[in-house]
Amino acid sequence: MCPVTHSLRMVSYKRLSPEDVQFSNAVLTEEQRPVQDEIPEPEEASLLPRFPSCSVTKVLLVIGCLLLLLCGGWLLVTMFWLHGPSNREPHRPLPPAPAKTPRTAVNDTAAASRREACSLIPEAWRFDCYPERGVVVTREMCEARNCCFIPASSPSSSASRPSGGNGIPWCFYPPDFPSYSLVAINDTSLGQKGTLVREIKTYYPADILTLEVDIRHETDTRLRVRITDPSDARFEVPISVPTATKKAASPDYVVELSKEPFGLIVKRRSSGVVLLNTTVAPLFYADQFLQFSTSLPSQFIYGLGEHRSTFLHDVHWNTLTMWARDVPPTEQTNLYGAHPFYLAMEDGGNAHGFFLLNSNAMDVALQPAPALTWRSIGGILDFYVFLGPDPGSVIEQYVEVIGFPAMPIYWALGYHLCRWGYKTSDSTWEVVKKMRNYGMPQDVQWNDIDYMDQYLDFTLDSTNFATLPELVKDLHTHGQRYVMILDPGISSTQPEGSYWPFDEGLKRGVFIKDAEGKTLIGKVWPGLTAYPDFSDDVTHEWWYENLQRFHDQVQFDGLWIDMNEPSNFLDGSTNGCPSNSLENPPYTPGVLGGLLRGKTICATAQQKQSIHYNMHSLYGLMEAKASASALKRIVAKRPFVISRSTFPSQGMYSGHWLGDNRSQWKDLYSSISGMLTFNLLGIPLVGADICGFSEEPQEELCVRWTQLGAFYPFTRNHNSIDMQPQDPTVFSPLSRTAMKQALLLRYSLFPVLYTLFHHAHAHGHTVARPLMFEFAKDVGTYGIDKQFLWGKSLLVTPVLDPGVDYVDGYFPQGQWFDYYTGDSLRSKGEEVRLQAPLDKINLHLREGTILPTQVPNLTLWVSSRQPLHLVSALSDDGSAAGDLFWDDGESIDTYETDSYSYLIFSVTQKVMTSQVLHSNIEATYITVESASFYGVKEKPSRVMVNSQDATFTYRANQVLTVSELGLNLGRNFTISWM
Repeated sequence: MCPVTHSLRMVSYKRLSPEDVQFSNAVLTEEQRPVQDEIPEPEEASLLPRFPSCSVTKVLLVIGCLLLLLCGGWLLVTMFWLHGPSNREPHRPLPPAPAKTPRTAVNDTAAASRREACSLIPEAWRFDCYPERGVVVTREMCEARNCCFIPASSPSSSASRPSGGNGIPWCFYPPDFPSYSLVAINDTSLGQKGTLVREIKTYYPADILTLEVDIRHETDTRLRVRITDPSDARFEVPISVPTATKKAASPDYVVELSKEPFGLIVKRRSSGVVLLNTTVAPLFYADQFLQFSTSLPSQFIYGLGEHRSTFLHDVHWNTLTMWARDVPPTEQTNLYGAHPFYLAMEDGGNAHGFFLLNSNAMDVALQPAPALTWRSIGGILDFYVFLGPDPGSVIEQYVEVIGFPAMPIYWALGYHLCRWGYKTSDSTWEVVKKMRNYGMPQDVQWNDIDYMDQYLDFTLDSTNFATLPELVKDLHTHGQRYVMILDPGISSTQPEGSYWPFDEGLKRGVFIKDAEGKTLIGKVWPGLTAYPDFSDDVTHEWWYENLQRFHDQVQFDGLWIDMNEPSNFLDGSTNGCPSNSLENPPYTPGVLGGLLRGKTICATAQQKQSIHYNMHSLYGLMEAKASASALKRIVAKRPFVISRSTFPSQGMYSGHWLGDNRSQWKDLYSSISGMLTFNLLGIPLVGADICGFSEEPQEELCVRWTQLGAFYPFTRNHNSIDMQPQDPTVFSPLSRTAMKQALLLRYSLFPVLYTLFHHAHAHGHTVARPLMFEFAKDVGTYGIDKQFLWGKSLLVTPVLDPGVDYVDGYFPQGQWFDYYTGDSLRSKGEEVRLQAPLDKINLHLREGTILPTQVPNLTLWVSSRQPLHLVSALSDDGSAAGDLFWDDGESIDTYETDSYSYLIFSVTQKVMTSQVLHSNIEATYITVESASFYGVKEKPSRVMVNSQDATFTYRANQVLTVSELGLNLGRNFTISWM
């Protein structure tokens, strides 16, 4: 059927400027010409003109002539036919007279017009109408959805596709594809609330035809939009977010609404840049398919975890799927966590962020327009726009919504050592002793599942790990700590009464149920297992009691929670899963294997707060929350938890490691983008397995990885069972020394790192920071993921390639100082080749900064009590600034309870000042013993400390050093020169 043509047509789905948004009645612009000459209209009889009457004779004569003419014509045609060629088609139908078939003409014209409208849509702006994977989309299938079908013209087959996946879509939305209309809009105390109506159903079942849109101007830099079903409550992500009570007074954004079709346009007030424009493609809101698209102001998009990719995402037909999955880091695959947040750069260095608060399986499709499509299979559309305007401010605003990361306990920032395959507690102990004997820094020893009895949680292998309690006591005696692994799967096959965790869990009803209400049974390391439902507070208490009972046996200090996607060696359960739309939804995002239940539990499984279909990607977050809460009660100190699966707000409860990587150079490189991305996502305590988890370790790779790993916020060496050992003690003396130097360097920078974590906890700052955060106007920094900063001042340039003794690094415009020597490097914003022998990682200080450092030792317990050495890198005008946060390192909520010291250091006009802004007794235990100043242009004749003369040295590279200061950190002081 041909569509009805309205005089007011829908706005075309294309990239629109505001002046383009207008109703079109082009089909009616030409004046319609009368056609009475062709088809006379009947008139009233009384109005017919009268003609003179004719005689009967005349009438008969005329009729006779007509009959003669007809007969003659018939005879001629018959003779022609009889003598014509014999191969002529005997029954060819005559072509229809155009005037008598107006419907066909209209159909042809409409089809041609539609094809032309489709062809006018540039390839980059084609939004996929048939995103299903594993389907070869034909013209008939596409047009059955009332969409355009044009095979892409790209010469590269990889850049176009006739089926779901990455590439230019062959089937895409036409300009007039039906969507919702905004039929009512009213002001509210926070913004506006409107009603959306869809007249024509989509090609997915259970369209919700009437929606409510709630636009909330929550703060000047935060806009929230909720699109919900007003007649039926739908699942919403159960994390706590701020509740605004009044409308923003002077927002940095302008919101415009398109009524038909409905669309939302958000602009930056100061520049007019469009940050969000949902008019580019239709809105879908069915029970199991929610989709909307937006234009992007640039191709510079970051975030959208967890995926293995470069830090800067590729917008050229790149679909990122989110659904927590146990799989070693692989490109184009949904990994352990789900984080529907992106940060986008704009022209001129401004930035904004976007967060979709939705936990269902989803695809995020990037395309080179540039544009982005969100495609979720459940929940609601609840999203935020953060106005920044700089990248760091965007992350602060995002973290303010999802929750600020926890302040880590001090030893979390030390060196951690682990492996799967310490066969016994004694062999674990031997490694600890070797580390001490070689003078290797180490704060924490870990064990993988080896320590358990038959891999059962909360048990100890009494044969092979009988001495584990004594090992842990020895670690504590040496100021070291112990962390153990726990998996969520609880064995369900032990004799009744022999395994308290399962028996008690069954009694309390803590396990996830299947669709029939029975305990769902999967399979993990101990065999058949049940899965605790961490969405239930009863489960949290049961988890705590299990941990407390085991802590009475082995006094562990922290928890490593693994396999919490949750992982399952089966697909679904021992009984499979029901066959219904939850297990096999109308649309399945690009999850690995194509099934929601693949290597996890059934989507139909029942949890306290909802079905697993909605809760799946929240599992790791909820287990982390239960684990952190239990640890606080057990050890009465800041909890240390490292989780594999993560979701927004995870940083409040745990850190994250980047999963089961490989001992390969490309994994070394990709770890940087993973680390930077998780800093954007509010989980700054992050790192990769140093030297790689799987495959045999390589000595040179392990040295370079230890050097880079020394600058991960979370630093752990971990490898797999049956692999050769890769702790620092097993390598050659040269490599061992290089690793030791790198770890001691990290320990010397502990005051810097600890202060950065304070700012992350208190203000939402990043710890490991992309260069473009500090140099947002330098587009040359936007794609850099081979270097990074600690905070705003310390530039790390690691070696990421084998067999080289140099590294090329980008230095943004300004003056930089070699951290080790103080030699200066002035850059116009360019790449510089640096010498990098095997025992060196290049570090540079940005002009204008001051770093507090310490004499390192073998544990942070000892190191953190050593005297300070202040390193100042002066700007051309001789100024510099820095700060230090200091507390006891382990008490809960020291910042919130004012149990801390905070100092700022500054240099202006040849005078350094230390000012105590907040005082606590902990700072009085520390002294400042020395200070170095890089970039002192002339040798001083005199140096004074608190107005007293002091001895000093001055080197030709313009480095001034003052030693033997003995200054109490808890008191203000000055160092000056002339």
